Amino acid sequence: MQPTSTSKRTDLVLVGGGHSHVQVLEGFAMEPPPETRITLIVDQPVATYSGMVPGFVAGQYRREELEIDVLPLARRIGARVILAKAVRISTARKQIVLEGRPAVSFDLASINIGSTVAGLSTPGVREHAIPTRPIGLFVSRVDALFERLRTERPRDTFRVVVVGAGVGGVEVAFALDHRLREAGHAVDVSVIESGPEILPGYSAGMRRRTVRAAKERRIHVLTGRRVVGVEANTARLTDPQGTETDAAFDLLLWVTGAVSQPLFRDSDLPTDERGFVRVRSTLQLLDHDDILAVGDCATLENHPSTPKAGVYAVRQGPVLTANLRRLLAGGKLLDRYTPQHDFLTLVNTGGGGAIGGKWFLSFEGDWVFRLKDAIDRKFMHRFQPLDHPNRSTAFDTAAMGQEDGEGAEMEMLCGGCAAKLGQLALERTLSRLPPAAENRSVELGLGDADDAACYTAPGGERVVSSVDQFRAFTDDPFLVGKVAAINAASDLYAKGVEPRYAHALVALPEGSSDSEHEDTLFELMAGARAALDELGIALIGGHTTTATELLMGFHVEGFAERDQELLAQKRLRAGETLILSKALGTGVLFRADMRGELRGPWFKGALASMQRSNREAAAVARRFGARAATDITGFGLAGHLASMLRAADLAAVVDVTRLPALPGATEILETGLRSTFHEENARVARGMEIDGAARRDPRFALLFDPQTSGGLLFGVPEKNAEGALATLLDSGHAAAIIGKTTSAEATSRLRVTTLLS
Repeated sequence: MQPTSTSKRTDLVLVGGGHSHVQVLEGFAMEPPPETRITLIVDQPVATYSGMVPGFVAGQYRREELEIDVLPLARRIGARVILAKAVRISTARKQIVLEGRPAVSFDLASINIGSTVAGLSTPGVREHAIPTRPIGLFVSRVDALFERLRTERPRDTFRVVVVGAGVGGVEVAFALDHRLREAGHAVDVSVIESGPEILPGYSAGMRRRTVRAAKERRIHVLTGRRVVGVEANTARLTDPQGTETDAAFDLLLWVTGAVSQPLFRDSDLPTDERGFVRVRSTLQLLDHDDILAVGDCATLENHPSTPKAGVYAVRQGPVLTANLRRLLAGGKLLDRYTPQHDFLTLVNTGGGGAIGGKWFLSFEGDWVFRLKDAIDRKFMHRFQPLDHPNRSTAFDTAAMGQEDGEGAEMEMLCGGCAAKLGQLALERTLSRLPPAAENRSVELGLGDADDAACYTAPGGERVVSSVDQFRAFTDDPFLVGKVAAINAASDLYAKGVEPRYAHALVALPEGSSDSEHEDTLFELMAGARAALDELGIALIGGHTTTATELLMGFHVEGFAERDQELLAQKRLRAGETLILSKALGTGVLFRADMRGELRGPWFKGALASMQRSNREAAAVARRFGARAATDITGFGLAGHLASMLRAADLAAVVDVTRLPALPGATEILETGLRSTFHEENARVARGMEIDGAARRDPRFALLFDPQTSGGLLFGVPEKNAEGALATLLDSGHAAAIIGKTTSAEATSRLRVTTLLS
């Protein structure tokens, strides 16, 4: 998270993770702009480089080779990342309106969101065709297609229809033809173009070479045909005379021209007749000096006929970076973008060949593909800091907080539930206190060391309550507030009680301005309300103060029926099967995020898990006969299970091979990285019996990883275990049976093995 100061901070918001914005992140890593908070808003953390997509379809690249993970790029310049969809831009309020969460204010904004595909409203297209945009979704669907075909018996003829004969359509047609033939399928590929010729706007020499290559591959090229409707396995075509014909297909690819994104539809921005935002040569919007736009989403006012192609976004990157830097410094814009009129065009024809063109020249051959491959890989290499751990780059220097190799990395403590007093220190502290006066109204209190307290009010109600507060685990206050609320409510769910009321406990960072405090508090409480409202918990008050860093927590209360048996830890029984409702790993994942070393999809997976409440898991535990439960938070699975076993005077066996892990958790643990609270949690291992194979297993470290908003751990009778697990899995939980309880006669409370007998 970025430091705060009392000086004026400028908010720069980047909307989208396209080809230009990744260059901005790279440029700012080398020289961060002073007194600037950078926010990157993306609906997906991974951007796909369009230039290598045909090669992926042809089987020449692995999927990860064409993906740019924008999360580590952003983290290494101290930028916050918001995973949300931008739905509108308000110039009057200077806000980016987001789906499902509060708007983000900006002083300066840049938009690089690409475009979508034209003609999707044609009857049947959405149901039966695969559009090539969004590119990431297209890649996923093609990946799934080939995975399915891999297990199928080769067909007599696999019919492919590609609609659109620009460069993208032509490349996809050649790529699919090559890939399917390599897989053993007989293939019939057709390319349909509404215009009079393929590759409109390109040289005649390139068109001739492409048509000849298509004939050699027996790819049918149909020009002057428009698709007017699509049904299952059939596309209806019409020619200029109005004659209709049918084109049968097993796969229909939609690679038509670009249309603007819905973001601009309801925004008060200047757009052209096709809905693309209009920009000047400085890349600023007409009449809006504080908003810039690049790539396919924008139309250049002085060059409105510039094609919507990724090559222009790549060339706009340096101009955008320079102009953003000058605007942030209050200087005059010197850099202006003029689209290149005749650039090198390279068309991948699959199978290792390509066709190229520049000026009036055209050429082809395997060497052309090697040239294209070298250019694409060089571009991608710039934005893959996590794939080159031994390479010294500006990203590495920014990530380590050093200049010219000066000093070592400053240790930053983890946030979330990893930021708490150690379990042993807490127990020692409480043991030093004198015994509390007897109070018969207290059912669960300090002496029980359970997840929540329970007492009987004068009116006879059994009140169950808990308080929880932690250091911010990310620099997005909305998420901090939401996860803090879910995490606090979990203590009551762990006792089988519905939380009803909540008080907020907030400490805002010292040194921030009043307006920054107000914005942060609003985002925190908006996130909290998003969680509490959904769970039916009333936020009835709270307390705010200041501290050296952002802290967020809640006191929550609920009521137990007079005869209700709480899921108290001491009620665990021998012979029960232990079930964990969520995967482990949030501690190490957010440790990696602090260092700029977390992959975007892993970040997204961790956030999804943390934002899932334990309400449903608690209901499942009750339904299948659980009598005891606890939620897994800062002390880790081993610490919380050990506490549970002590309370019930039992022992347990845990199989590490069954521990569910969040995506990326074991991979990061195997590098040796740990949460800053990990070693404190690992002290509990001194009293454990650990098999050698279990200690060597990569999942062993998950036992001690501190969790934020972790899952429930509960025991059920053995006969009910499979039913409880199936119910959790069916509802989307990453649940697992991890062990079983035994009597306390064992040599240690907890035995860790790789084989659960």
